[in-house]
Amino acid sequence: MRIDAHQHLWDLSVRAQDWITGPEMAPLDRSFILPDLHHVTAATGVGATVLVQTVTVAEETPEFLVFAEASEIVAAVVGWTDLTAPDIADTLAGLREGHGGRWLRGIRHQVQGEADPRWLCRPEVRRGLAAVAAAGLSYDLLTLPHQLPAAIETVQALPELSFVLDHCSKPPIASGELEPWASDLRALAALPNVTCKLSGLVTEADWAQWTVEQLRPYTEVVLAAFGPERVMFGSDWPVCLLAAPYATVLETAEVLTDRLTPEERAAVFGDTARRVYAIEQSSEVAQPLLDTGNVHG
Repeated sequence: MRIDAHQHLWDLSVRAQDWITGPEMAPLDRSFILPDLHHVTAATGVGATVLVQTVTVAEETPEFLVFAEASEIVAAVVGWTDLTAPDIADTLAGLREGHGGRWLRGIRHQVQGEADPRWLCRPEVRRGLAAVAAAGLSYDLLTLPHQLPAAIETVQALPELSFVLDHCSKPPIASGELEPWASDLRALAALPNVTCKLSGLVTEADWAQWTVEQLRPYTEVVLAAFGPERVMFGSDWPVCLLAAPYATVLETAEVLTDRLTPEERAAVFGDTARRVYAIEQSSEVAQPLLDTGNVHG
């Protein structure tokens, strides 16, 4: 069973997505809900996905846990809560005890939007991350290349916490540069408590004219640094639609990993995510519980 370790949902009738602005973001300016997810994964062999937070709104995580409870394909949720809140331990406990709480496997904050490049090193943030570890959850790192040094220090400081690097820390693919991103990524990968998502690369390239070969040097750095056993595929759907359809993103990842052994490819397309997010093995591809007749677009 293939696992997509990174996808999102949002319903504009519930709340606006303030980050979707400008004509270039028009492909995302609609609701993406569970039937849409079932529709795009149906023909790909993807049998489980990880639903990842989209906005820094406390209400979103309980909603996502309800989605997971209602869907056979959403196998884990990475939610959001305020890492700096004094009562974060109680908040995490409440989420896990609430409806669908069994699906909560991780927490994420959009560090990429923080002006302080060392935000992850703040004492109140580190205290929150320690609470995430104590709750038995993982933490998804959403960083930009210049924030990797702080990520390295933070991962070192919290060996008890399992970190997952989203989108390879968004390397500068559009400009074709590798450094200092590659060196910092290797330093992060040297730490045993971090894995990496092979995700989000198409939207770091030129949306209109990217090629697989433009992505390959960055993929090679990631695979060599982490090893396939610590890399997991993620589509970043529907954000990926800015540059490519779901099936194209999956096919691109298959081409980029074509030099791996069958066992290594199995790790990237399922086994790593299954281990990190505690996703149960299933011999059958999940089928949607919901009526897909309401699929948007």
